[in-house]
Amino acid sequence: MASDTLLPMNDLAGKHIVLGLSGGIACYKAAELCRALVKEGASVQVVMTEAAEQFITPVTLQALSNRTVYGSHNASGFDARESNGMPHINLSREADAILIAPASADFMAKLLHGRADDLLSLLCLARPLDKVPLLIAPAMNREMWAHPATQRNMTQLQADGTTIFGVGSGDQACGETGDGRMLEPLELLDDVIAFFQPKRLAGQHVLVTAGPTFEAIDPVRGITNLSSGKMGFAIARAAREAGAQVTLVAGPVHLSTPRGVARINVSSAQDMFAATVAHAQHATIFIATAAVADWRPASASSHKIKKDGSGATPQLAFVENPDILAAVAKSDRAQSGKLFCVGFAAESQNLLENSQAKRLKKNVPLLVGNIGPATFGQDDNALLLVTAHGVTELARDSKLRLARKLIASFPIPTGT
Repeated sequence: MASDTLLPMNDLAGKHIVLGLSGGIACYKAAELCRALVKEGASVQVVMTEAAEQFITPVTLQALSNRTVYGSHNASGFDARESNGMPHINLSREADAILIAPASADFMAKLLHGRADDLLSLLCLARPLDKVPLLIAPAMNREMWAHPATQRNMTQLQADGTTIFGVGSGDQACGETGDGRMLEPLELLDDVIAFFQPKRLAGQHVLVTAGPTFEAIDPVRGITNLSSGKMGFAIARAAREAGAQVTLVAGPVHLSTPRGVARINVSSAQDMFAATVAHAQHATIFIATAAVADWRPASASSHKIKKDGSGATPQLAFVENPDILAAVAKSDRAQSGKLFCVGFAAESQNLLENSQAKRLKKNVPLLVGNIGPATFGQDDNALLLVTAHGVTELARDSKLRLARKLIASFPIPTGT
């Protein structure tokens, strides 16, 4: 399947989200969030407080959600349009999740104390706790966010089972700068998608290497490869979605860090080796996705190498780079079963034979083979999973979908 014919992700297909808006200037972001949720396959029912209607009209949200918006005219919690007159019951029972974005400091306090003086707070209180999760995206002034009362409320809401997404930092509508901004719509979309993913890596610490390395010849030139890092970044995102703590050691690539992932930027293979070995001491799963250069110039010139007009070419000598995967696989943690190692092989031919040989040479339980020229820089890939027990093919698909399938395929370490 070619890259341009891949099916869209639609990670929220079949999900019904009640999107609640409480009062705050961040309501303008709710319009884009609603659109993003719908685009990702969800059906969205918007419920607004009276204060929210001061910042954005129900008509806007109705157009984006293609559903009638429940607002201040339903403040009592009853509505003659409903067969039983009880939208707070019907809306909460139909939802796969209730997402409050923005959630003001006042509304969070209201939820904490179980107050239900408008439809949105009423349906949050009436939701079946074991079936309908409550997700909150706070939005407020930096002083309100930092206030002990808000922090206490947030702690108790989490203890009650509410999922609270983080806040952004930056310029605020009041003219001040700091924490408390509502996350951007696409950040919230990622968090909602991650919420619904199975948490089979909860409690695990996943270490991922991604991208190429750059081996300097002089200050302006070097040896690298065509790896874009997209596969490794997709794996890091999928691991975080699955509930893991994720550390990503990234070579020189121009990709945004996945939400919730700790990123360490490196350049050369030696830099990547040092960072990986250090963090492998605390990891339980290591996934070596990076296309590490096998060799580097024996010495790099301190100044740009210039042509002298004679036609003579620079004479470069090379030395072998350290083998990151092999070194980690030989570590005590890996040998004792406390660290599960996954290797990647980017081949140009004979994928099965080369992948099987590399798995044995590196002594890892799982080796993932792919054809480098067919995947470098692309958004899709096809993988070959090689273990001691056999071979599994993962057909061409988006790299994120493949990353999720890959994570679902290997056993979870039980050691610490």
